[in-house]
Amino acid sequence: MSVLTREEAQIRARLIEVHRYTIDLDLTRGDELFGSITTIRFSAREAGADTFVELNPATLHRAVLDGRELDLADAAGPLADERLPLTALTEGEHELRVETDMRYSHTGEGMHRFTDPADGETYLYTMCCMADANDVFAAFDQPDLKAVFDVRVTAPPEWTVLGNGIATRVGDPAEGRWELAPTPPISTYLMALAAGPYHSMRTEHAGLPFGLHVRRSLAPYLEADADELFDITRRCFDRYHEIFAEPYPFDSYDQAFVPEFNSGAMENPGLVTFRDEFIYRSAVTDAERQTRAMVIAHEMAHMWFGDLVTMKWWDDIWLNESFAEYMGYQTLTEATRYTDTWADFGVRRKNWGYDADQRPSTHPVAPTPELVPDTAAARLNFDGISYAKGASALRQLVAWLGEKDFLDGINDHFTRHRFGNATLADFIDSLARSSGRDVHAWADRWLRTTGVDTLTPAITANGGRWSAEIRHESEGDGAARPHRIAIGLYDHAPAAPHQLVLRERVEAELSGADPALTLSFTGPRPDLLLLNDGDLTYAKIRLDPGSWKAVVRSLSGLPGAVSRAVIWNAARDMVRDGDLAPADYLHAARAHLPRETDIAVVQGVLAFARTQIADRYLPADQRPAALATLRATCRDLLRRTEDGSGPGLRLAAVRTFIDSATAPAGLTDWLDGDTVPGGPALDPELRWQILARLAVLGAAGPADIDAELARDSSATGQEGAARCRAALPDPDAKEAAWHALFGEDDGPGLSNYLVTATATGFWQPEHHDLLAGYVPRYFPAAVAVAARRGPAIADTVARWAFPTTVDLETLRLGEECLKDSGAVPALHRRLADHIDDLRRALRVREKGKKGEKQGE
Repeated sequence: MSVLTREEAQIRARLIEVHRYTIDLDLTRGDELFGSITTIRFSAREAGADTFVELNPATLHRAVLDGRELDLADAAGPLADERLPLTALTEGEHELRVETDMRYSHTGEGMHRFTDPADGETYLYTMCCMADANDVFAAFDQPDLKAVFDVRVTAPPEWTVLGNGIATRVGDPAEGRWELAPTPPISTYLMALAAGPYHSMRTEHAGLPFGLHVRRSLAPYLEADADELFDITRRCFDRYHEIFAEPYPFDSYDQAFVPEFNSGAMENPGLVTFRDEFIYRSAVTDAERQTRAMVIAHEMAHMWFGDLVTMKWWDDIWLNESFAEYMGYQTLTEATRYTDTWADFGVRRKNWGYDADQRPSTHPVAPTPELVPDTAAARLNFDGISYAKGASALRQLVAWLGEKDFLDGINDHFTRHRFGNATLADFIDSLARSSGRDVHAWADRWLRTTGVDTLTPAITANGGRWSAEIRHESEGDGAARPHRIAIGLYDHAPAAPHQLVLRERVEAELSGADPALTLSFTGPRPDLLLLNDGDLTYAKIRLDPGSWKAVVRSLSGLPGAVSRAVIWNAARDMVRDGDLAPADYLHAARAHLPRETDIAVVQGVLAFARTQIADRYLPADQRPAALATLRATCRDLLRRTEDGSGPGLRLAAVRTFIDSATAPAGLTDWLDGDTVPGGPALDPELRWQILARLAVLGAAGPADIDAELARDSSATGQEGAARCRAALPDPDAKEAAWHALFGEDDGPGLSNYLVTATATGFWQPEHHDLLAGYVPRYFPAAVAVAARRGPAIADTVARWAFPTTVDLETLRLGEECLKDSGAVPALHRRLADHIDDLRRALRVREKGKKGEKQGE
């Protein structure tokens, strides 16, 4: 992997200006290689300049600079660093032509190649972000060297070709030649191509061609969802044109759902690529459809935030991701049927930010330059801070500035920097001009600091008056931040004691300079005082004892999904911080989830209860009781939805019931009958989920897996089979899975998706004794495979294959690995996060033991 330092990028940006890339790709050379001819027109600003282009070829055939052949023997050494040197340039215009054979990727980087097991068809797509453009073409690969891209492609004649500009077939159709319309100036990481026998559906909107594309085996599922996808796309497009002064800056809008995609999606101008799990083969909840809609809105926002105006260097990732995250949720709320998107953000995405911000690897939303010295460091910051925390900060900024001044500042920013590059300082200047506020001071305290503030109320009642003292503490590296919040005052309804009604919502500003703010009121104290009602700021909140009693009694009767999400987040944080017993969280879920109406809240609470409380925060001897509580909760949800109401709630309950089963009885009946009594009928996803759980329990074997794979031989079926085989409680099956993950056989190795499937099947709490010997093997094996296969696989084996054992020995081995291994950055960062999460789980368990002793 090529690593570019910030200093090198700054020097190169001073020396040269890039005008145009002309790229000719030949995709007809077989299964391993493709041809890439790149012509770059650029100019040098001074005589005698030395610079380089990034390039990672299988074979470098020719490099010609201004008509002069470069000596490739001299270039052989530097190309080991994926760089082709250009020395002693004269001042003025230059043309570099580079002819190469390049390797296809099987890890989602560069030019990824996938053959669909369902029908044998092959599909290609590019992923050039962050520093992988040089796996596709020769490039001055940094975001502030924008240029026009002019791309031509030779492909098998039956294929479709898609790119950043409108693709047109040229010449004899049998020759498979395509030309893509030249782009406006864009960054190298945004160059995009997709090619293969894609199934396409097209329409036109606002005078522009819109397209949806998917591999042929998924065509029926795309056709079933196309109306919804186009409707979301049109609504978001129209809303952005209402609030942005700059019109959509490209010539078309294609959305390609591609296989084995590592990210959720990628904002390539004119050709957004999505993971094709967003084309649903099986039933999904409305919350999952909302997530897909949000990703569509998020990526479209990038056409302005990131594509039209691009960061100068990767320390300003937040200028892309935080804005797209905020605008995605806000635009869905304003323009589509999904009007409770901020509840989903609060219960699902925001926790991603909170968790990341409490680990040693935390960083500011807008890190200082020394924190992002090179592209390897920058790659690590595509995380919950750059997305969820940054979006939360923007939501707080809008609450402080007002929406009009915020949008005026955005539009000023677009106008000043269109098709160029900008920094945090540039953006803050635009907001300050539009609002007349000291946005620079706000940014210093919100964007340049780390950690989460905690807001804690203490209530004092005295006769006919009461007061609330709000204590304000910071866990980060600076003073507490200013917060503009709403405080909800709720009372139990006289006629319905399990219902809470809003008495009053009070706005308050915490300056951050004072450790506490005291508010005084007349009348009786409310049953529930809820800080940050509406979830407009980014802070952990606590509940006073009286409010917690009201929550335990009436949480499901609290109006407003966002308000309930704030409370569930508070309970989650209290468990993680050791201030609430995990069992108490489970009891609250048992009492209130059966009456919860918001599917995002149900899914979020069930996920935390199942994967964190049952598997990590409770000791092993309490796990069966926790799983029994979850099954009972799910049974109540199933009974509630027997009449066909709430199909999403029913599906969420079925999924968690399956994963919480401790005996095969019932699951085997569902699988044999191909249905859950009362519905739903089992689709491929549910069948594989049931079979995986039966495999864990020892109630299914290799023959059952083979039979299911014969029934569903799709790529998803292959992943399901890999997960089930790794989940078998059999020493030979575990060793085979281990070898598939970490073995050194020749060939490309498993794709990221098959690595993920195998890893998630492998580690099971039920198999603790069988897996004990693999824990010490994991750390050296992960270091070796990460070095051998690159950052994408490094991230995957750290994220999904990390041991699930919660004990001091795993912690010791992990800490030793971090000290001594020399792990590549992508692996080191993810391991550090997992090890910190393990420390937290051990602390929660230890506090639980102390609580039990005190209660004896």
